[in-house]
Amino acid sequence: MKDNTTAEVIIRVRGLKNQFGSHVVHENLDLDVCRGEILGVVGGSGTGKSVLLRSIIGLQKPTSGSIEVFGIDVLADAEAARDTLDERWGVMFQDGALFSSLTVRENVEVPMRAIQGLAPTLRRELADLKISMVGLEYLAGDKYPSELSGGMRKRAGLARALALDPEIVFLDEPTAGLDPIGAAAFDDLIRNLSRSLGLTVFLVTHDLDTLHAICDRIAVLADRKVLATGTLEDMLGVDDPWVREYFHGPRARAAFKPSSPDVASGEDP
Repeated sequence: MKDNTTAEVIIRVRGLKNQFGSHVVHENLDLDVCRGEILGVVGGSGTGKSVLLRSIIGLQKPTSGSIEVFGIDVLADAEAARDTLDERWGVMFQDGALFSSLTVRENVEVPMRAIQGLAPTLRRELADLKISMVGLEYLAGDKYPSELSGGMRKRAGLARALALDPEIVFLDEPTAGLDPIGAAAFDDLIRNLSRSLGLTVFLVTHDLDTLHAICDRIAVLADRKVLATGTLEDMLGVDDPWVREYFHGPRARAAFKPSSPDVASGEDP
């Protein structure tokens, strides 16, 4: 696990409120994300995990609050500043969210088309590089999303998220729907890319195995805010009914058994 006590904060959320009609999803939500960490965001159904992600990247306009990324106010700064941010982060939505009428290679090329003067040949070569980086074979570039398995579509979506060499990658439920072997392989891929590329990863997940395998810190959403942040070991000591059920339940004991004997035995740490 990384030491975040002196790490640079590159995403800073303060007093965030998201409301849809009379339904308040977030209120007075604060969160920091540090450079180079893999942050896992968890919470019960309806706690607004994906809404928080969409708020940070500008797809959801909050009712109030502030969001800064690299010191830029996401909610208030000029369009040019937002364009700069779009080049510094990549996003992978659930199931890859690929354009069905484009091949994998063409999907990966989409963000690159905003770069003026980038020759089509070079754009194609860069796309093939990204496809290779996520563990897809070269021939996958010529396939359409409908011709891919679920795991391959997720890898293609990740390749597109990496198209512009971002500093931050946002992943929304990246292992959802994968079998245990495929999910573990995808976890390994995220961890290896994060370390080799120096990526900061904001990862919305419900997968306990993912939290255990790759996350440096965990943020728990509950009661309309970030209830707790910390390492996996920190979560085991949080006195909250949902947190205790989530991190001390049978599935958690199975996921954490190799390195958390106290959890495996059912004893409190």
